[in-house]
Amino acid sequence: MTERIVLPGLDEDTNATLNRLKTQLDQRAVRNTLRSAYYDGKRAIRQVGTVIPPQYYRLGIVLGWGAKAIDLLARRCTLDGFVWPEGDLDSLGAEEVWQGNHLAQEINSAVISSLLYGVAFLVNTRGEAGEPSSLIHVRDATQATGDWNHRRRGLDNLLSVTGHDADGNVSSLALYLDGVTITAERDGGRWQWDASEHPWGVPAEPLVYKYRTGRPFGCSRLSRPIMGLQDQAVRELIRAEGHMDIYSYPEMWMLGADMSVFKNADGSQRSAWQVMLGRIKGLPDDEDAENPRAQVQQFPASSPEPHLAWLNALAKLFAREASLPDTALAITDMANPTSAEAYDASQYELIAEAEGATDDWSRALRRSFTRALAIQNGLSAVPDEWRGVDVDWRNPRYLTRAAEADAGMKQLTAAPWLAETEIGLELLGLTDQQIKRAMAEKRRQAGRGVLEAIQSAAAGRAPTVTAEPDEVAADASGEPASR
Repeated sequence: MTERIVLPGLDEDTNATLNRLKTQLDQRAVRNTLRSAYYDGKRAIRQVGTVIPPQYYRLGIVLGWGAKAIDLLARRCTLDGFVWPEGDLDSLGAEEVWQGNHLAQEINSAVISSLLYGVAFLVNTRGEAGEPSSLIHVRDATQATGDWNHRRRGLDNLLSVTGHDADGNVSSLALYLDGVTITAERDGGRWQWDASEHPWGVPAEPLVYKYRTGRPFGCSRLSRPIMGLQDQAVRELIRAEGHMDIYSYPEMWMLGADMSVFKNADGSQRSAWQVMLGRIKGLPDDEDAENPRAQVQQFPASSPEPHLAWLNALAKLFAREASLPDTALAITDMANPTSAEAYDASQYELIAEAEGATDDWSRALRRSFTRALAIQNGLSAVPDEWRGVDVDWRNPRYLTRAAEADAGMKQLTAAPWLAETEIGLELLGLTDQQIKRAMAEKRRQAGRGVLEAIQSAAAGRAPTVTAEPDEVAADASGEPASR
């Protein structure tokens, strides 16, 4: 049963909204916890059937396929930064927002959470003493939920649970409403809260994976088919483990011998592993027995190949479902790409998935970042001219330095003037750091040229100028060369 929270002195409607959102968060907790277990490698399946001894299910055999399905896509969705073609972001304090919030790492974590649960939330707040003046927090679906307004295409509210006590009950929270933020904390069993007004409506944006009508908070990449295939593969691994222990030894049949041959000298029974691993077994003849000499017959060990073949088939089924190349999971029957075109074709579905995901996330990132800039600059609204601020995603295709430089040279040949711009250096495959260093060196060289010209003028010497041919001819004829 969901614990009810009552903030004393708060109106009944707001308390009702708070508890409805908390109930909504608790209802999703089971599925979200299950997906967390798959991603963290803590999902162990229960015993199914009676063929495999129960102790094999207690070995904790797990697979990391679910985590790989998320991580391989997340690594192709890397945020390089933000751009503003019509203006200068640095003049607005963009670097302070980027560095102060560790946005490169935070957005990477938000991408993983969005893929894992279907949604993550970016929350804007003002910084307190000792913090950056403008903050962007990332909250995942296990910590936050809200109501989506289909007409405005925005959040009507957001509940963010920020702490739990030793018993797992909520101990602190933040409720974001239109124009007001309520923060509450439980101290000694009694709730204390504070409200602050602001001009930002609900200052939060959902980062949604696979948004669709009826599912405003998207879908998890760990779908039911993907989880089912991983469970099947784990069961097959357990069967293979049992096979290695039971069926990988040659089976022996002895005719005309009794159990005394498997006992130690003191009469105690030998353990199973001693009998199985014994390389030389001596059976004495017994002339008084009905069969004086025991006969030994051998059946060959059973091959594990059927288990490996089925595991490989499951790996390929999983790869198809997760839009991954066979090389990411399969253990046999796969061929490495032999050319750049073949490699691109093998990754096509994953690349297309990455491009679609980044397109969906861009709107939320753009709105959250421009709101953070406005807070940084003490504004009460995002100026209209900032609408040109956009998200700069890294190319989801993995290109070699040589291939990227070759493609860039072909584009610069068509537009040579781009070579003197930062865009031209990007086309050549230079990193952001290399571009900044190159442009800074160019400015220093230009500054030295201007300084030398000023020093020459101050010393009474005209700067050295290369004369045109007609000017040289004029000097030779005695006429003034300057016009």
